[in-house]
Amino acid sequence: QVQLVESGGGLVQAGGSLRLSCAVSGRTFSGYAMGWFRQAPGKEREFVTVMTWSTGITYYADSVKGRFTISRDGAKNTVYLQMNSLKPEDAAVYYCAGGRSGLSTLETDFGSWGQGTQVTVSS
Repeated sequence: QVQLVESGGGLVQAGGSLRLSCAVSGRTFSGYAMGWFRQAPGKEREFVTVMTWSTGITYYADSVKGRFTISRDGAKNTVYLQMNSLKPEDAAVYYCAGGRSGLSTLETDFGSWGQGTQVTVSS
């Protein structure tokens, strides 16, 4: 069982940056992937980005491509989401997720979820 704990959310002005962290504990394996999803008020949760744990291959939603970067620190068992050039429409609760299905964008392919961290972007 993998446990995930997010941190790093907060309030930022439009155009600013934030870095979210996701501490990973428990057993992962070579095919494991880490993703970030987000859910804004009144909207469904949506895919943001995903990365395979062992190879570091990444995939991004079009809405964040070029602005957000997912990365990992294997020594710290931590995944990061660097968010730059933030827009008001990026405001949401951000969730870290872990799954066994490689570069998937589907929530159902992620079996482990963090509690979420709030990102607020003021215009």
